[in-house]
Amino acid sequence: MARWIRWMMAATVAACVLCGAASADPLTTTQRRVADELVSVFENSSTHLQYGYIENLHDGCGLTAGRAGFCSATGDMLMTVETYADSDPQTPLAHYLPVLRDRAATGSARTSGLGQDFVADWRQAAQDATFRAAQDQVVNVLYYTPATVMAAAARLTTPLAIAIFYDTAIEHGVEKDPDGLPALIDRTRRRLHALPGRAVSERRWLATFLRVRHADLLHPHNRARRVDWPDSVGRVDALAALLREGHMGLTPPVRVNPWHDTAPFVLR
Repeated sequence: MARWIRWMMAATVAACVLCGAASADPLTTTQRRVADELVSVFENSSTHLQYGYIENLHDGCGLTAGRAGFCSATGDMLMTVETYADSDPQTPLAHYLPVLRDRAATGSARTSGLGQDFVADWRQAAQDATFRAAQDQVVNVLYYTPATVMAAAARLTTPLAIAIFYDTAIEHGVEKDPDGLPALIDRTRRRLHALPGRAVSERRWLATFLRVRHADLLHPHNRARRVDWPDSVGRVDALAALLREGHMGLTPPVRVNPWHDTAPFVLR
């Protein structure tokens, strides 16, 4: 089964759980904006969501694009273009759907058929509010909603905890593989022999989770990610700093400096 199909199935199950477990977004509008900006800093080094970003990072994922790093090899890029084409069948991006379906079905990083015309069409589409909304929708379905469900199941209640799970879902995925968010949660629970509660505080549990995630980024089970993931540990270090500083409510302004090569980013 193609990876993107498994992602969609996992997200659908999570969404169904959410419908029964909660009636509203656990974050306020401001907290969600801060969480989105945090992910954007980690993904694109900007507090402004980069809907028009597109690049071949040569990391085994094909083209990487959009506000959440949608990839042609994993299927979330396909889902984004399909969602947009449902609203605007005349979009030039619809022309590339057969190629995107082939890459997603095979997990191929090949970019033939997705050359400069596709790059230009993606950047042009990013000027359209409907395309930006399609990206937002895919982020919610594949990453944010599953993250909130898993946070609730892990007895995590703070906005920072949800943001940490959200960012982890974006980078690691929500699949049940050794590098996915569910596996990291399970390893944290086994290390502490508990979920947050009387025996373990939420802050201690999250600190342990971030150490588990840090170790996974340095030595991922997925051999393809051993090329790029070690370079991304700065995002985990930045989240750990927010935890130490007590930013549990994501109350702006929030300052993060994951790469330490520029001034801190200020999330407002």
